[in-house]
Amino acid sequence: MENFIVSARKYRPQEFDTVVGQSHVTDTLEHAIDESQLAQALLFCGPRGVGKTTCARILARKINEKSGAADDDGFAFNIYELDAASNNSVDDIRELIDQVRFAPQVGKYKVYIIDEVHMLSQAAFNAFLKTLEEPPAHAIFILATTEKHKIIPTILSRCQIYDFKRITIEDIQNHLRTIAEKESIAYEDDALYLIAQKADGALRDALSIFDRLSTFSQKNITLEKAAEVLNILDYDQYLRIADLAKENDIPGVLTAFDEIVKKGFDPHIFIAGLGNHFRDLMMAQNPKTLSLIEVGEKTKSKFAEQSQKWTAQQLIDGIEICNFADINYKNSKNPRLTVEIALMQLSSLTAVPEAKKKSS
Repeated sequence: MENFIVSARKYRPQEFDTVVGQSHVTDTLEHAIDESQLAQALLFCGPRGVGKTTCARILARKINEKSGAADDDGFAFNIYELDAASNNSVDDIRELIDQVRFAPQVGKYKVYIIDEVHMLSQAAFNAFLKTLEEPPAHAIFILATTEKHKIIPTILSRCQIYDFKRITIEDIQNHLRTIAEKESIAYEDDALYLIAQKADGALRDALSIFDRLSTFSQKNITLEKAAEVLNILDYDQYLRIADLAKENDIPGVLTAFDEIVKKGFDPHIFIAGLGNHFRDLMMAQNPKTLSLIEVGEKTKSKFAEQSQKWTAQQLIDGIEICNFADINYKNSKNPRLTVEIALMQLSSLTAVPEAKKKSS
C-alpha cells in the first residue's frame, strides 16, 4: 500500500503567489525582498491553518535565493526551525543564541523560524530580547504565533508585525475545487461551500475535512454526504420544515423534528438554525440582499424560490418565534416542548391571515 499524503502537505504552497487569501502579506514580503528592505525580526500572527509557517518557509528560501545561494549549495542548512511549544526553556533559547553568532558557510543569511513563539517561558523571552534587538547582520528571525496577546510588549516592539487573516469561504471553496479537479474527485459546489464554511477561515481544517469526505464518499462529494460526515443539519432539512409549516402541517413538522432529534442533533442548535433559515429567506426575497446569504449558489436559488411563498411579515414573525424559543430554551424546564411550541406557532402563521404569535 502506497503512503497517503494528506492534502494539506501535498498541496502546501511553494511560492508566494500560490498562498491562498493572504495577498496583503505575500505582496509586502515580495516587495521587501526585491528592494532589500526586509526587517531582521518579523512576527507572523493570525488564526491556525491560514499559512503562517508556510509563508515563513517560502520567505526563508526566497531570502537565500536572493542572496545568490543555489539549492545545490545546500542553503537548506541556513534555515533553522524551532518549535517553541516543545523547546520553550531558557536553555533552548541560549543554545539558539550561541548558534546565531556564527555566519553561514553558504549564502549571506541564516534564517531562524520560531513557531508557536507565545509558548516561550518568561525567562526564555528575556534571554531572547537582546539578540532580537541587535541581531548579527547575517541573521533573520521569523516568529509565528496564534496568540499575539501572550507575547510580551518588549518582543512585539522589536518585530515587524504581519497580521494574517481568516481565509474567506469563497477562497477556500475555489482552492478545494482546484484540488478536486487535480485528484479527479467528483463534487457538488454546495458541498465544497459547506466544508469551507465549517472550516471557519482555516484552510488546513478545510483540507482535513475534504480528505475525510473524499474517502467516505469514494471520491464523490455531495452535499448530503458532507452534512452526514460533518454531523450538521443540511439546508434541505430546514427547507422541508419551512414547507411543512407553510402548509400548516403541524403533525408533519413535529414528526420531522422528532426524526432530527433521534439522529442526535441538539434541539437548541436546531431552533437557532431554523431562525437563521427564516432570516435567510427574508434576505432571499430581495435581489439586493441575496448576497448576504452564506450558502452555495444552488442552495441560494432554492432559498429564493421558497421565499416567494411567504410574505415579509410572516417571515419576520417566523424569525421572532424562533428567536423567542432560542432565548428561553435554557431556562425552560421542558426545553423540547419550547421548541415544539415554536414549531406549532410557525405552522399556524399562514392558517389565519392575521395570526400572530402570543407574546408570552
